[in-house]
Amino acid sequence: MTLSVALMGTDLIGQARTGTGKTLAFGIPVLQRAIAPHDPDYEELVAPGKPQALIVAPTRELALQVSSDLQLAGKDRGIRVLTVYGGVPYEPQLEALQTGVEVVVGTPGRLIDLMNRRALDISHVKSLVLDEADEMLDLGFLPDVERLLAKTPETRQTMLFSATMPSAIVALARTHMRHPMNIRAESSYDNQTVPATAQFIYQAHDLDKPEMIGRILQAEGSGLTIIFTRTKRQSQRIADELTERGFDASPLHGDMAQTAREKALAKFRDGKLRVLVATDVAARGIDVTGVTHVINYTCPEDEKTYIHRIGRTGRAGATGIAVTFVDWADLARWKMINKALELPFEDPPETYSSSEHFFHDMGIVPGTKGRLIPEGQVVIPRQPRTDDRKGGGGRGGRSEGNRDSGSRSSSGRARTSGRNEAPAAVAPVADGDKPARAPRNRNRRRTRGGDGPATGPAQQAAAE
Repeated sequence: MTLSVALMGTDLIGQARTGTGKTLAFGIPVLQRAIAPHDPDYEELVAPGKPQALIVAPTRELALQVSSDLQLAGKDRGIRVLTVYGGVPYEPQLEALQTGVEVVVGTPGRLIDLMNRRALDISHVKSLVLDEADEMLDLGFLPDVERLLAKTPETRQTMLFSATMPSAIVALARTHMRHPMNIRAESSYDNQTVPATAQFIYQAHDLDKPEMIGRILQAEGSGLTIIFTRTKRQSQRIADELTERGFDASPLHGDMAQTAREKALAKFRDGKLRVLVATDVAARGIDVTGVTHVINYTCPEDEKTYIHRIGRTGRAGATGIAVTFVDWADLARWKMINKALELPFEDPPETYSSSEHFFHDMGIVPGTKGRLIPEGQVVIPRQPRTDDRKGGGGRGGRSEGNRDSGSRSSSGRARTSGRNEAPAAVAPVADGDKPARAPRNRNRRRTRGGDGPATGPAQQAAAE
C-alpha cells in the first residue's frame, strides 16, 4: 500500500501491526531513489559518497536487522549500507564514512556522536525514515531525533513507521513532515495482534514457572522460543536455570557486551540456539522466522508492550503460540491490558505445571517433566582425575597412577603430584566391575633409599 506513494517522494505515516513487513515498505523506496557509485548520475551529485538516506532505529538489534535486509536488497545495485550503533569501536564506522556510503542505519545516540565528530554529514539526505517511532519515544530518544531532523534538508522525504501512534509522535509528524499521507492497515487498534497467534494466559506461581517453561519446550511442535522478562537480572537467572535443566538457552539484555549480544542473536537466527531470554528492549529488534513460541515470564507493563512481545511469533502469515504468566499481584494490570485490547481473558485460570488444562492447551505429552537431564546431574563433564576410584583408604583407595611414587598419606591414600604423570598399565576390567589387580612380586627386596638392604629389626633377626 505504501510503495506507490513512497516512490513518488511523498511524506507518509505508515501504521500496521508488527510482523507485517514494514521494513520493505520503506526499504524499497529508499534503495530505488538512491544513486549507486556505478550509476551514470553518481558524479553529478553535489557530494558524492555522502549519505543519501538516513534510517533511525531505537535499538541496536533493530538497526542490524534493517541493515541486513537493505544490504540484501541493494546488493545487485552496489548500494553501500552502513550500520552505526553504540557498544562497538568507532574506527570501522569512521573508515566506512570516509570511504563513502549511500544509506546509513543507526541508533540516535551513535548518530549524534558521529555528527559531533564531524564524521557524519546528513545535510544531503534525500530520504529520512523513523522506524518504530513510538519505541523511540518510550526510550527517551525523541529529543535526539529532533536534533537529527534539524540537520537534514527541508526538502527531504520523511517516512514514519510505527505499530502504534501516541500523541507525541503525531505532534512530531505535524512539526517536521510536509502534508504526510497516513496509511493504516487496520481499521481499529484492537486488531494489532496477529490473528494467527494463539494466545494463552495463565495465573502462575513464580517458583513453578521454570518447570512450566521446561515442559512447554518439550511440547508438540515446539521450536525456537523467545522468553521475555522485565529485568536484566531476571533474564540472566532464567537462562541459567534453563541451561541447568538441559536446554540450550542464552540471555539477551543490556548488561551483555555488544559482541555477545550479536553472537547470541546470530546463533538464534541460524537455529543453533533454541531459547532466547530477552528483555523488552530487544522486543523490537528480533525478526526471526520460525519462532513458534513467545513466553511472557511476567505480565507486560501495558498493551503496547504486550503487542510487540507476542508479535515476535506468527510473522509473515505463519502460526505461533503466545503464553503469558500473570502473578497474583499483576491481575489488575492484566485486566487493564485485556480491556484495552478487548481480549477474552479477563480471569486467567490458576495454573500449575501439573494442571491438566495446561498439558492439553500446550500439546504436552502426559508425564513430561521440565528437565532434559536428571536433577543434580552436572551439565559440564568433570575432568578425569588419577585418584577418582572408589574407596576411602588402604588398598582400595590406592591410586594406580601413583603406585611407584613410594609415599602414602597418613590415611593410606597415595599422594598425587602436581604433574600429569602417565598412569601405569592396568589389567583389563573383569565383568565390568573393578579393575583386576596385577600379581604382586613377592620376591622383591625392600631397600631404604635405594642404597642397599634395609637394616631394621626384622631384617637383622632374619639375617641371624
